[in-house]
Amino acid sequence: MVKRAILSYSGGLDTSVCIPMLKEDYGFDEVITVSVDVGQPEHEVKAAEEKAKKISDKHFTVDAKEEFVNDYIFPLIKANGDYEGYVMGTSIARPLIAKKVVGIAEKEGGAAFAHGCTGKGNDQLRFETIFRGAGLPVIAPMRERNLTREWEIEYAKRHNIPVAATKDKPWSVDENLWSRSIEGGRLEDPNFIPPEEIYEWTVSPEKAPDKPTLIDIGFENGVPVSLDGKKMSGYDLIKKLNQIGGENGVGRSDLVEDRVLGLKARENYEHPAATILLKAHKDLEQLVLTRAELKFKAGVDAQWSELAYQGLVDEPLYADLNAFIDKTQERVTGTVKVKLYKGSLTIVARESLFALYSEDLVSFDSQTIDQKDAEGYCKYHGFQARMYQKLKKK
Repeated sequence: MVKRAILSYSGGLDTSVCIPMLKEDYGFDEVITVSVDVGQPEHEVKAAEEKAKKISDKHFTVDAKEEFVNDYIFPLIKANGDYEGYVMGTSIARPLIAKKVVGIAEKEGGAAFAHGCTGKGNDQLRFETIFRGAGLPVIAPMRERNLTREWEIEYAKRHNIPVAATKDKPWSVDENLWSRSIEGGRLEDPNFIPPEEIYEWTVSPEKAPDKPTLIDIGFENGVPVSLDGKKMSGYDLIKKLNQIGGENGVGRSDLVEDRVLGLKARENYEHPAATILLKAHKDLEQLVLTRAELKFKAGVDAQWSELAYQGLVDEPLYADLNAFIDKTQERVTGTVKVKLYKGSLTIVARESLFALYSEDLVSFDSQTIDQKDAEGYCKYHGFQARMYQKLKKK
């Protein structure tokens, strides 16, 4: 009986060297590679496919772009997905990729799953929570053999595997429709200033246009549906905003984050569309949700983001949180005007039929509300604190 390993394949250094290793060191007869298209550049998807066909026994490319937008990115927008102050892109895509790999394994009769994740990062957890649920063993050569990228580069050369990474530029890049992450090499030093060459989606703020760009984002039930009044699919809208935001230098993050394992890691990201949509969505929520809803939802959003960051999308609590979030989004419909200028993003206007806002009531020039009514409220406001201060003086 043929012993097959089903490898989640990106086309990069780690997953490429896994192919011969799974045969030479783990005794598999065949390695089936699976690439999942979640919005990577088309040429990268093609390149991964062509490379896999040369060095693996069978390859599948799964188009999951629309599913990624509708079932993963849209819920993230509704939940204002944010982990330690940055946009989540890699984390939200991993469970979907893993699920597609499981689907191929079921069709092809895989004996084990394999991935190219290290034992130091988060992705091993995100993949394996899905893989292990499918009941097959998991092989992780990078983790099990404690490999370094320098060793992998030399191994790839010996096996005639073409890879883009070099000892001088060992960047590890992960890209999907929502974000682009860059790490590795000297970027691991938090005191090292990243070279401009690592960025592809965004121009430096200094090179951005001297004139601001104004755009209108339309939302329906918490989901972005239009740009400047034109209805667009989620995929096309995000692609367009990546372009517009990137041209204006919007959407770069350089930070130290806490991985699930407890290690601090320096990470660099590009995410123009995500930056725009998340800020616009949160602003619209501020207009239409009550103070109590906003306060409670902030805690829900934080818990949702924690689960999403860890890849725990099959945790029952994740579905519970989404149910609450979806209920709040029934009124998050309206338009937000955004100004982009040299790396900055400013919300300059917003409107909604569900706005809990009355210009008449809030205006200093209106007498609709009798201001004298507030006096009684003021007498009780801080009442206990005043009593405490009096006791202190005795």
